[in-house]
Amino acid sequence: MNLATSPSIKTQNSSSVFQSIPFNDFLDDLRARMKNVFRTRANIDELALKRGMPPFVMREIMGANPLAVAIPEAYGGRGGKTNEVLATLAAASYESFAMSLTFGINLALFLQPVVKYAREEVKQPIFDRFLNHQHMGGLMITEPGYGSDALNMQSYYIRSGNGYNVKGLKHWAGLTGWAEYWLLTAREKTPAGDLKRDIDFFICDVNSPGQQIEVEELYKNLGLYQIPYGRNRINVQIPEVQKLVPHTTGIKMMLDLLHRSRLQFPGMAMGFLHRLLDEAIAFTKERRIGGKPLIEHDQVQQRITKLQASYTICSAMCLNTSEKEDLNADLSGNGFEANSIKSVITDLMQDAAQSVTQLFGATAYRLNHIAGRSLIDSRPFQIFEGSNDILYTQISENFIKMMKKGKESNLYQFLSRFSLTSKSASQIKNLVDFELKTQLPQRKMVELGQILGRIVSFEMVINLGEKGFRYDLIENGLSVLKHEVSALLNGFHNSETPMVIENYEENSSWLNYFQH
Repeated sequence: MNLATSPSIKTQNSSSVFQSIPFNDFLDDLRARMKNVFRTRANIDELALKRGMPPFVMREIMGANPLAVAIPEAYGGRGGKTNEVLATLAAASYESFAMSLTFGINLALFLQPVVKYAREEVKQPIFDRFLNHQHMGGLMITEPGYGSDALNMQSYYIRSGNGYNVKGLKHWAGLTGWAEYWLLTAREKTPAGDLKRDIDFFICDVNSPGQQIEVEELYKNLGLYQIPYGRNRINVQIPEVQKLVPHTTGIKMMLDLLHRSRLQFPGMAMGFLHRLLDEAIAFTKERRIGGKPLIEHDQVQQRITKLQASYTICSAMCLNTSEKEDLNADLSGNGFEANSIKSVITDLMQDAAQSVTQLFGATAYRLNHIAGRSLIDSRPFQIFEGSNDILYTQISENFIKMMKKGKESNLYQFLSRFSLTSKSASQIKNLVDFELKTQLPQRKMVELGQILGRIVSFEMVINLGEKGFRYDLIENGLSVLKHEVSALLNGFHNSETPMVIENYEENSSWLNYFQH
């Protein structure tokens, strides 16, 4: 069906119902459906062992129209409110991390860009099919050989008739083979055969003639079994009306899209951390070691305190994103904040999964146990949408550039005047009151980024506390973050730099030195 000419199929089901339901009722319905399919009709611990999602699961959950939260009211949705988007992601991740990521892909990587950048004549048909037929959408950026180097992607397009012929090879796109819609990224090929620097986005409707995408391979991904990933061969004919319209450049449009998505990561993390915290408390209260409940042991309390701190930090990030993120805002220049949030929260997710696995012991070392499953499901979050090592480096580069522009070399002095750290700086002055060198090796740039990301998180927790969030949780969160900043700074100040020894085999077998 051509999006430009397809008739509107909006029914009473989409606008009058979704817009009239109070959000708490909407959320309760979604929670009840997820609890029913994952705990009553089926067992999530067993479903997690299988690839894909059973049809009845998708039918029941998508019947609540969770994706309506990203669609404006004018098109029959709930209005695209950021707090509703994050709360929906959190409700899903409490029951199924894979389901929450499925929502996240649809919401942040397809629907929100379409709302903001698509031409008016294609929006209603797309939104109708999401609201009334449970269709889904995803994003294809990553290419074999050009993972983190997206600006050098080799997918290209040329003008062809009344549209564009888009060709290329994409992989690791979540919902491979499932989604009815894709945002495809490509660079324009010149008559001379060169690829232009800028990047363009195209809406691909796989149900329309000439827009089918060939799935060459489905990957056996480690973790997140319910979401299909694979390698996709693209050779499609896209009508001109389905090309997104950037407000300035395509690269800035991509940055706006990715930064918006990274700012919403705490929504997916929220339910995940909440569930792990609940599971850890319940288990350690019941399990007895040495004649007393496990939770009464000091080391166990330390682990649970860290889990609670992560819960609080994530809550602060959710509030921060909800208050700041507006779809009309241009977030292309918000890399420092977006990268800080994405990298820190995904580190906390993996740390939480590691800790809960340790608490449960051997029981957790199974794919059909929530701790073991969380361990492998959360790990890719530190890699996709920007590897954390790269993001931490970019955080430092951005920060040093701001310090140079402000002609300041003292870390505390700059932090105390910076809008994202002004409150936190005063509470950790003794740690950060030093002259910061601007010429740093990459490993130190990563360490500095880790430090800065946690100082930004510190500020968000302070802001959450000022809103009236539970005081003891705030204090725990700040204490844990301060300890992490201190530990990271100790490593940052250590000048030792071990180097790779390439020909290490020579004289390095311990057996040669065994004395009889």
